Amino acid sequence: MYQINKGINRPIEFKGIKAQYISYFAVGLVLILLLFIVLYISGVSIYLTLGITLPVGIAFYLVIQHYSGKYGETGLLKRSLQQKSYPKIKTGSRTPFLQLSLNDHAEDKTTGAGLSNLEN
Repeated sequence: MYQINKGINRPIEFKGIKAQYISYFAVGLVLILLLFIVLYISGVSIYLTLGITLPVGIAFYLVIQHYSGKYGETGLLKRSLQQKSYPKIKTGSRTPFLQLSLNDHAEDKTTGAGLSNLEN
């Protein structure tokens, strides 16, 4: 019937779809089937039902195929984690940070705060 390729230390691959994308594809097919059933039972014309579900199914397959090829086995997970990460501070020089440390040091001298107060 259909051949599922898997080598040693390699992810499962089915028709070019790798690893977790196979389960995403299976869940998507079930949802598209449910969409078809709902449309058919609600009395929508069979041609309109097919006209809706077939393009949705083909587009879904192409998106899954694209993500599988572009991000690989765990790349989509890494991409989603990168989007949730905190923004980075970019600066061309370290002078703003030097000014902060100099100001903090000057405040410690004026208030007498420092290691001598921590020891007490």
